[in-house]
Amino acid sequence: MALPAEKPRYTFADALTWDEGERAELIDGEVILMAPAPSRVHQGISGEIFRQLGNYLKGKKCKVYAAPFDVRLFEVDGDRPEDVDTVVEPDITVVCDPSKLDERGCKGAPDMVVEILSPSTQRHDRFTKFCLYQRAGVREYWIVDPDNRIVQSFVLEDGRYSVKEFGAAGDKIKVNVLEDCVIDLSEVFSEA
Repeated sequence: MALPAEKPRYTFADALTWDEGERAELIDGEVILMAPAPSRVHQGISGEIFRQLGNYLKGKKCKVYAAPFDVRLFEVDGDRPEDVDTVVEPDITVVCDPSKLDERGCKGAPDMVVEILSPSTQRHDRFTKFCLYQRAGVREYWIVDPDNRIVQSFVLEDGRYSVKEFGAAGDKIKVNVLEDCVIDLSEVFSEA
């Protein structure tokens, strides 16, 4: 990615000027380049979780979005693009408050995010994004590990994440922020 002249802090306003084919996240004003296109297995897992969530949410207030979908975690009403220095692109995002949605994605913390690990993103997803989503107030965070065929679900309680669910291929795992929603991991990991 060819960034404009080196800056001490980038914002969403800068990101809006970059080539659409380039994928990057902003975390506290720092540009984090995205890995090349995800693997076929990663895409299959993402598609299946998205499908199950989408089927459950059909006709409901909450909406599910697959990457690429910009989430401006700390944006509040009145912020301009140049005020926003954190923009992430979760693999899957669930938003239940329609006022958080605009033509550019989600402003503020969504209700749930799902990150699917790949060799180049494990540390970023397990540590950096874990802390970021917790700080932003994302109510539920799933980390999906295709290599080990497991899902960890973290739920925000008193401002901190605690492990709520742990599931492996063949299990069914509850989505805690959506009443009666269960994801069948035998379908999610059918190709993994």
